[in-house]
Amino acid sequence: MKKLLGIVLSAVMLFSLAACGATGSSEAASVTSGATQESSAADTTAASDLKIGVILVGDETEGYSAAHINGIKAAAEKLGLSDDQIVWKYKVPESAECSDAAEDLVGQGCNLIISNSYGHQSYVVEVAERYPDVTFVSMTGDFAALTGLSNFKNAFTNVYESRYVSGVVAGMKVKELVESGTLTPETQPDSFTADGKVKIGYVGAFNYAEVVSGYTAFFLGVQSVYPDVAMEVMYTNSWFDIDKEGAAAEALIANGCVIIGQHADSTGAPAATQKQKDAGKICYSVGYNIDMLETAPTAALTSATNVWEVYYEEAFTAMMNGEEIPTDWSKGYDDGAVAITALGPECAEGTAEKVAEVEAALKDGSLHVFDTSKFTVGGQTVTTAPIDLTYYDYSTGSPVAVYEGPTEEAITDGYFSESTLRSAPYFALRIDGITEDAEPVA
Repeated sequence: MKKLLGIVLSAVMLFSLAACGATGSSEAASVTSGATQESSAADTTAASDLKIGVILVGDETEGYSAAHINGIKAAAEKLGLSDDQIVWKYKVPESAECSDAAEDLVGQGCNLIISNSYGHQSYVVEVAERYPDVTFVSMTGDFAALTGLSNFKNAFTNVYESRYVSGVVAGMKVKELVESGTLTPETQPDSFTADGKVKIGYVGAFNYAEVVSGYTAFFLGVQSVYPDVAMEVMYTNSWFDIDKEGAAAEALIANGCVIIGQHADSTGAPAATQKQKDAGKICYSVGYNIDMLETAPTAALTSATNVWEVYYEEAFTAMMNGEEIPTDWSKGYDDGAVAITALGPECAEGTAEKVAEVEAALKDGSLHVFDTSKFTVGGQTVTTAPIDLTYYDYSTGSPVAVYEGPTEEAITDGYFSESTLRSAPYFALRIDGITEDAEPVA
């Protein structure tokens, strides 16, 4: 979750739509869980030998980490793993402390060690090199396939799918507000652009592909229901900062935005949106990770979320069965790995039915989130998007290729194929209709 160094250069190339050659290959993969409660004696023995170490950037008070904690606990309970088979490391920063935490977990006998933040990756891989008999998984990581290490893995979800669906929920609300006469250029002039588009906003953590992919999916979801919208993105330069996220939401609402989406991990944006709504503003919130109805009981429409239990059940089962965990794993609606939370009380009439329709289309493959016929870049339809999968180190100011990777074409059959070349998102196109603030929230 720290700076996606290997994606920065890809973003530049995507703007120019130019390719850069390299060698190697990487495919996102998946496994089918074979777990049952009726384990054989051999499986039971394997299960008892599994010890899991978990390195978290936050704890249960932070939505992203809370989702991982809940997923791990649910998978462990389903597979009959005991509490003492899981060792937790909370609030581990993206620094050398992560290496220390991983070393300690190895010392405690953990044979599967998971970290949930991108910035942990470069520290975890160093420990993985020293302990080839221990399996390490770096969530949202992007270079496992390039390392040559059989015991180092990456995983994420197709959360862009649930962000698209959450955008559909928001679009239904915008459509209702306009068609009911509640939102008009005459009564709410600040909520419309000069060319008549409804303003919506988005609170983003960083301007990395993971966030760009998500906010673009959200925007396209809104547009699929109500096309005449324009979105402003404000960054906080932090994954978890209640005050900055709240300030960003308030600034967007002050600019006239009636919907506030987010890719940041706190309740700051929903809380600020509820406060402004209570003060008489027309504004609604779409959250991330967790249900925000407790925080924003009338402003929250829904949240995009990951169902981490799906991944953890598959990973734990593979370990218990003596099978290898996929090097890159990313799944979406078709496997129940992403979802939206409960619909809020002020969602537009017909939202549940529309959501069911869209989710079904995502599952059967008839709908692609990044259908290139649905967006333009600089007024032009995008026909090619080469992605450089090389991992670069930018710490010295100049990019240094740490792990050489191939350049692969992301657009196939008329859509940008996200999270198939690797599990971590790499969609970094800046499409028309979305503006990013030059400076992050102070």
